[in-house]
Amino acid sequence: MRFSRAIWIVLDSVGIGEMPDAVAYGDAGSNTLGNIARRRPLRLPHFAALGLGNIAPVSGVGPVDAPTAAYGKCALASPGKDTTTGHWEMVGIHLDQPLPLYPHGFDPAFMKVFGDRIGRDTLGNKAASGTEIIVELGDEHVRTGSPIIYTSADSVFQIAAHEEVIPLWELYKICETAREMLPGIGRVIARPFEGESGAYRRTANRKDYAMAPAPGMLLDRLAAAKVPVHSVGKIFDVFLGRGIQLYDKTKTNADGMAKTLAAMAESKSGLIFVNLVDFDMLFGHRNDVEGYARALEECDAWVPSLLAALAPGDLVIFTADHGCDPTTASTDHSREYTPLLVYGGAPVPLGTRATLADIGQTVADNFGVQIAQGTSFLSSL
Repeated sequence: MRFSRAIWIVLDSVGIGEMPDAVAYGDAGSNTLGNIARRRPLRLPHFAALGLGNIAPVSGVGPVDAPTAAYGKCALASPGKDTTTGHWEMVGIHLDQPLPLYPHGFDPAFMKVFGDRIGRDTLGNKAASGTEIIVELGDEHVRTGSPIIYTSADSVFQIAAHEEVIPLWELYKICETAREMLPGIGRVIARPFEGESGAYRRTANRKDYAMAPAPGMLLDRLAAAKVPVHSVGKIFDVFLGRGIQLYDKTKTNADGMAKTLAAMAESKSGLIFVNLVDFDMLFGHRNDVEGYARALEECDAWVPSLLAALAPGDLVIFTADHGCDPTTASTDHSREYTPLLVYGGAPVPLGTRATLADIGQTVADNFGVQIAQGTSFLSSL
C-alpha cells in the first residue's frame, strides 16, 4: 500500500469536452467546463494550479508550467451518460447496454397496477424538470393526494410529494414498492417538497433507491480486505451502502465540503468517497450558467482547506461521472470526458484513460485488491 488514505471527490456532472460518440447522444459540441468558461469568465486559481487547464483548453484556467497534481481525463466505456452508469463504471462495472429510459413516461398499464399497489392515483407520468413539475402539478397534488410521477434523461422513476400531504414514511414506502416493481431501472427517487401554492420548494429529504450493483465491485473488494470506507453525499444511496462503514448525507455542496473535512478528521485510513451534487442537480439540469460557475468557484475556494487537512500518505482524486452542459439547449446530461486530477503523488500527465474504472483499479491496487475492469495508474504516481 503506497497511500494510507484516498479522498475521492466526484464533481457531479463537471465534464471537460464531448466524447467521439457524443453526436449519437445528441450532445455534439457539449463541453461543460469549456463552454461555461467561454460564456462567463471562471476564476479557478487552485484547480488551475493542480493542472485543470492542462487537461484541455478552459478559457482563463491555465495551463500552468508546473501543475501540482497528476492530470488527465477519462472516457466512459459503458453506453449512457447517467449517474448510475458513471458511478458503477468508477468501481469496475461496465454495462453492455444502456439502462432503460422512458422519454414518453411509463406504460399506463404499469401505472394502473402501481396505483393499485400504493392505494393512490398518480399524476404526471412524463419526462419533466423536477422543479417545473411541482409548479405545474403541485396544487392538484395537494388537492387530490396523488403523488407526482416523472422521469428524466436518466433511468429514473421519480416520485414527488408534499411532506404535509404524503408523510415521508409513506413516500419512502411508495418508493420501495416502485423499486420492487421496476427491477431494471437505474434509480427510484423520492422527491419531497414543501411550501404553499406558487412557492413550492424541494426539501433535503430526497432519498435514492438504486439498482443493486453487481458483486465484486470496488467497495465489495475493499470491505473483504477490511479497508474502511466513509462516504459523503449520495454515494451511499448509489451503492446501497455496500462496503460502506460510515456515511454522511448532505444538503448542499457547502455541506458536502464541510462534511468531507469532518470525515477526514474522523477516518484516518482507507477510502473517503465523496459526491458534490449541486453542479448537476441545481445548475446543469436547469441550464443555470451563472449558478454553475459560482458553484465551481466556491469549490475552488475550498481546495486550500482540503489540501491543508491532508496528512502524509494521503491521495486526493478529483473527477466527475458525466457532463451536464448548462449552455446547450438540452437540460439533460451530456456525453463527455471527465477531468482527472490526482494530488499527493508525482504530478505527471496521465493521458486519456479508456474508462473511469482506471480510477477504481488504481484505488484497488493501492489497497492490495483488484476489480474486473480498468488499468491502474498507481505506478505512475
